[in-house]
Amino acid sequence: MASGSQQAYADAVAKLAAGTGTATAAQLAKVADEILSVAGLLRAQPRLRRALTDPSRGGADRGGLLHSLLYGKLAEVTVDTLAALVAGRFSRPSELLDTTERLGVEVVLRSAEKADTLAEVEDELFRFGQIVAGSNELAVTLSDPGAPTARRVKLVEDLLKGKTQPATTRLIQAALDGFGGRSFEAALSRLVELTAAKRDLQVAYVTVAKPLSDADEQALATKLAGMYDKPVSIKVDVDPSIIGGVSVRVGSDLYDGTILRRLNAARQAFAK
Repeated sequence: MASGSQQAYADAVAKLAAGTGTATAAQLAKVADEILSVAGLLRAQPRLRRALTDPSRGGADRGGLLHSLLYGKLAEVTVDTLAALVAGRFSRPSELLDTTERLGVEVVLRSAEKADTLAEVEDELFRFGQIVAGSNELAVTLSDPGAPTARRVKLVEDLLKGKTQPATTRLIQAALDGFGGRSFEAALSRLVELTAAKRDLQVAYVTVAKPLSDADEQALATKLAGMYDKPVSIKVDVDPSIIGGVSVRVGSDLYDGTILRRLNAARQAFAK
């Protein structure tokens, strides 16, 4: 986020915290759903985004405009929080959409934290990503921006009904909407990382040719925690095609010690 939108986000989070101090997980989930529904409105209405970020209007004026549009239709805390958000400064209208989405996701995560299900949500998001990656038909269907979002959401709801936490399903819906302007796959990965960050964990994506033992996984987590000075959440993907060794990605850092990489490097060397 740019500095202006960061401050707007911080102001909105403060307003939200003041209005939901004693809220239950279900109440937070309702607020999250309302904020994300407003994000959907902003996505569909470029003129509204421009009006709510118009630098020629004062912050109070922009907040008043949003208040007049939403008052009586959404919970008071939702309207007040979003009014605080649009009162801030955004360098371009798309930043308002991104920040509103991020705020909605933050409240989803707070609802999961309140329900003590953050760890389950993190694991379910990752495992769903693996399921999608393992099915070309499902990956194409869910990643198709031309397909109506409602149809893709219904497909996900049918697949996950009774199998995941409510917060997991809501976050997957945010990914289907292209959270942060990302592809579905990239959005899902980012949501895994945000969920882990809520538990003060760094995500490490580990690819191996065969499953790690619990002892090996713990040893790797300990080593990475020492490298990054932060507890690490290991996400393991088993891919026999790498033949052997291990690949680890933490943020933008990639450590590829797979046999497949060494074979490819050797082929390139021989080809020169």
